[in-house]
Amino acid sequence: MNILLLGYGKMGKTIEKIAVERGHTIAGRIDVQNKSDMDGLQAGDVDVAIEFSSPEAAFGNISYCLKRGWPVVSGTTGWLEHRSEVEALCKEKGGAFFYASNYSIGVNIFFRLNRLLAKLMNGQHYQTSMTEVHHIHKLDAPSGTAITLAEGVIAEAGNLSGWKLEPDGQEGFLPIKALREGEVPGTHIVRYDSDVDTIEISHIAHNRTGFALGAVVSAEWLKGKSGVFGMDDLLKDLDQ
Repeated sequence: MNILLLGYGKMGKTIEKIAVERGHTIAGRIDVQNKSDMDGLQAGDVDVAIEFSSPEAAFGNISYCLKRGWPVVSGTTGWLEHRSEVEALCKEKGGAFFYASNYSIGVNIFFRLNRLLAKLMNGQHYQTSMTEVHHIHKLDAPSGTAITLAEGVIAEAGNLSGWKLEPDGQEGFLPIKALREGEVPGTHIVRYDSDVDTIEISHIAHNRTGFALGAVVSAEWLKGKSGVFGMDDLLKDLDQ
């Protein structure tokens, strides 16, 4: 499979390593400095694009690929105000678009555990909060993974209207503390506090490999499909 890499930072390089190990070819490595190189690629040069760029570039990158007829796997966060436009374009072009806030299989299991715990805690006398920690190079806050976790809690809780990034806390909203420290790949903690005890679940990534492997597996799965997909679609197939 010919894979176009959009974003060639640490994640892009990790994706490249795993893709090559799995027998794929890199059709191009696109970053800020050589974005015009995409124009020189022919339609048949790319089987799928894997997009891990920046919040500012993601919408343009994804739209460009869909217009060229290239399936796109995107893991960039911080651009989702344009998600409905991307999904509409994908359907208009009969293309394929796969988005996840986190491609780690472990994190996606954690998403399910998070919703189950939130359902069990609904109506109990606990204060819910969240903390996420990432490396100092991450541009958006809170992380897309934290937002997905928050949406899972809010969907099951009866007393939360949304989430707020600390220190802008507000009654009836889930507070999220976003920390940027060193080269931390990603830590997410969901906490329930009461006067008598604390319940806490966490996911701690040790490196980027799990994210990158999930992105490549998603690209392999997406080839030949049309429509808008996410990790739930992939995991359902893997479960069968």
